Amino acid sequence: MVMNIFVPGLTRPQREELRTVDVGSEIGIHALLDVDSVTVAEHLDFQSLLRRARAELDAFDGTVDAVVPHWDFPTSVLAPMLAAEHSLPSPSLESVLSFEHKYWSRLIQRRAIPEHVPRFAAFDPFDPEVERSGVGLPFPFWVKPVKSHSSQLGFEVRDAAGLRDALEVIRKEIRTVGDAFDEVLSMVDVPEGVRGVTGTSCIAEEVIAGTQAAPEVSMFQGELVVHGFFDMRRSEDGHSFDSLCYPARTVPPAVRDRMVVATERVLREAGFDNGCANAEFMWDDRTDRLSMIEVNTRISQSHSDLFVKVDGTSNHEYAIAVALGRRPRPGARAGRFGAAAKHLIGVHTDGVVRAVPTDRDLARLREEFPETVVQLAVKPGDRLSELPNQDPYRYVLATVYLGAEAYADLADVAARVEDHLPFRIENDEASLDRRPA
Repeated sequence: MVMNIFVPGLTRPQREELRTVDVGSEIGIHALLDVDSVTVAEHLDFQSLLRRARAELDAFDGTVDAVVPHWDFPTSVLAPMLAAEHSLPSPSLESVLSFEHKYWSRLIQRRAIPEHVPRFAAFDPFDPEVERSGVGLPFPFWVKPVKSHSSQLGFEVRDAAGLRDALEVIRKEIRTVGDAFDEVLSMVDVPEGVRGVTGTSCIAEEVIAGTQAAPEVSMFQGELVVHGFFDMRRSEDGHSFDSLCYPARTVPPAVRDRMVVATERVLREAGFDNGCANAEFMWDDRTDRLSMIEVNTRISQSHSDLFVKVDGTSNHEYAIAVALGRRPRPGARAGRFGAAAKHLIGVHTDGVVRAVPTDRDLARLREEFPETVVQLAVKPGDRLSELPNQDPYRYVLATVYLGAEAYADLADVAARVEDHLPFRIENDEASLDRRPA
């Protein structure tokens, strides 16, 4: 009997990754909704997406056996809602929302792991008093909406002028996701301490420093299962994500163990079960302070190709197993590479794209690095500041997934890959020929 697995926003590369999955059954993989609808909509209409997803499942001629999310909101909450409607194993909608809502999540963390939670405060970005009196934390701090993704509308604020500038941008754009998030919040019983903090509210958080790492896990019928650990390297200014490396090597095993314990305590506090998650932490080796950044209630699609390269199977295997009511079983390293990385190529200034890597450039790259995956994020004529889903500090030109024999070789491989990927960006001052760093 074929088990039918539905993946919202399924892309062609992800379909290829799913060919590595073995869950002991014959499975059929089906896309649910198109990727643009769940990732780049100018203004999210959650109820419309929910109706479309229900209609696609109702029209399917066969059984619906699992719904597996790997994108952020709205996919992250669509999946548990649809799973519940089909009586499939899944975390509760409330437990998922409690992590999607950054302030609600911090309250849960403060109850479960107070020693690992930076200072934070919620505020209304439309309240003019905020500009005069601040947010309740001393400078510097981060500000971000209580619901955003991919570092969008997240700013490090160092003084009152920086706060005013951040609020100006946030006020213009926060409703893109915030209004849809409020639609979903209205479907659950939000705790009293969270009710006034809506999808158009913000959170301020203490700036923390150190080495960033992330465990990916699942909770299966009350048991925590660890899929793997990732190093999350940031740019030199500390503002932007730069690369994701697997398996993690920059954080000692004892610290990784503490991350697992903290993750489990938080998931249990929220009542999260029968689903996958990844948690991000910052460890300061000078003080041994370990701080939780956030919890994401899904496998990460950014991890999938890295799992394939190192372990021989996509992390979709673990998510599908849990969604089918089976314990996931991460195995021994069986991939082609000893280490793998997701590497972002970007620039920090605005401009118009005049040239991108050609088919010949990409063919030469594949000759030297056959299993490297390149996803171009721009095309000639694009103005960088008008691209969707960008963080405030860097414009991404391409995402590269690469492998190496050893972890120590990843930086060299990334540099050699960049040599095959020329971009030309023209701004008001100059034309930049870029093999970006």
